[in-house]
Amino acid sequence: MPLDVVDLRDFYARPLGEIARRILRGKLRARWPATSGLRVLGVGFASPYLGVFRGEAERLLALCPAQQGVIAWPPEPPHAAALVEADMWPLPDAAVDRVLAIHVLETSDSAADVLREAWRCLAPGGRLIVVAPNRRGAWAQSDATPFGHGRPFSRSQLTDLLREALFTPEGWDEALFMPPVERGLMLRSAFAFERFGARLWAPFAGVHLVEATKQVMRPLPARSTRRVKMAPALSPAPVGVPAPAP
Repeated sequence: MPLDVVDLRDFYARPLGEIARRILRGKLRARWPATSGLRVLGVGFASPYLGVFRGEAERLLALCPAQQGVIAWPPEPPHAAALVEADMWPLPDAAVDRVLAIHVLETSDSAADVLREAWRCLAPGGRLIVVAPNRRGAWAQSDATPFGHGRPFSRSQLTDLLREALFTPEGWDEALFMPPVERGLMLRSAFAFERFGARLWAPFAGVHLVEATKQVMRPLPARSTRRVKMAPALSPAPVGVPAPAP
C-alpha cells in the first residue's frame, strides 16, 4: 500500500529527509549531468528530485499514483503534477526522454506493469532511473522512512524486472549508508557514511539506484517460402513383349 502523499511530504521536510534528498539528488545529477532540451518525467513521489533539472529540461512532469495522492508541484503555477493510475499514464507513446521512478515500484501492485508503461512512454533509446529500497539495507527494516514500506529488492530482482520489461540495466549506484536515525551526530556524519560505505559495506546500502536503457526490438522480416525443386515424375518402364518362337 503506497504511503499517503502527506506522509511523504512530511518526511522530506524533516532533517533526515533533507539529507536523503541531497544525497540522492547528487547521484541523479551525476547520472544525468545534462538534460537540456529533454523531456523528463518523474513517477511515484519524484517532486523532491525533479527540481535539480528545472530551468534546463525542455519539460518536467510528475505523475503520482492514485492511491498515494498528489500535491501541487511546483508550488507556483503552472503546476506540472498529475494523479494517475500507476500503470496507465495519460501520455502518448515515446513522449519522454527520461523517466525517474522513486517511491513507486516497492508499493505498486505490479512493478512489472509500471515498468512496461515506462517503456511505452519512453522514446527509443530513452533512459530510466529506478530508486528502490535494498532488501539487505537498514532503511528497508525501519518504517520511520518511506523506504521501509512495501517490498524491498535485491539487485538480481531489479535486474530481472527490468529485463522482462525490455530495459537493459547499464549502471548501478548504492546510496543511504547511514542508519535511518534522526540524531544530530548521525545527520552530521551522513556524507562521511556515504564516502566510506560505498567502499566498505556497499551490499548494505539503504537504496539501489539503477539506470537502464529502453530496448527497441527490431522486427524480423517474414521468412520467404523456399521453393523446393521437385524431381521429375518417373513413368513406369514398358513391359517387355516376349520374342516370337523360331
